[in-house]
Amino acid sequence: MTILIAGTVEMSPQDRDNALADAAALMAETRSQQGCADYVWSADPTSDKRIYVFENWETTEDLAAHLAGPYYSRMLALLGKYGALNAEVSKFRVDLEEPVYDPEGKPRADFFTG
Repeated sequence: MTILIAGTVEMSPQDRDNALADAAALMAETRSQQGCADYVWSADPTSDKRIYVFENWETTEDLAAHLAGPYYSRMLALLGKYGALNAEVSKFRVDLEEPVYDPEGKPRADFFTG
C-alpha cells in the first residue's frame, strides 16, 4: 500500500525561496530513506508565500521510520528557522493506483482497470 503526504506550507515572501534553497539537500537525502519514492517541496508559481509538499512512501512503517528519524527533525528545524506561517499537510492511504490515460490515450476520471 502506498502512503502519500500532500499539503501546503506558507512562509513570508522574503523567506520562502531561501527556505526552499536550504531544503534542497535535505530533500535529496530524505529520498535515500527506505521506502521513499518521492519527497519534494516546491514553490507555487501563483503565490509568493506557498510551498507545496509531496511525499510518496511505500509503507506505513517506512513513513514511521522517517517521522522518528533525523531527516524529519531537520525539516522541523528548517521550518522553525524560517517561521512557517501556516501548514496544512495530510496523509493518504492509497489502495488503488492506475494511469490517468487509458490504453487509447484518453484521460479518464473513473478507475477503469480494477
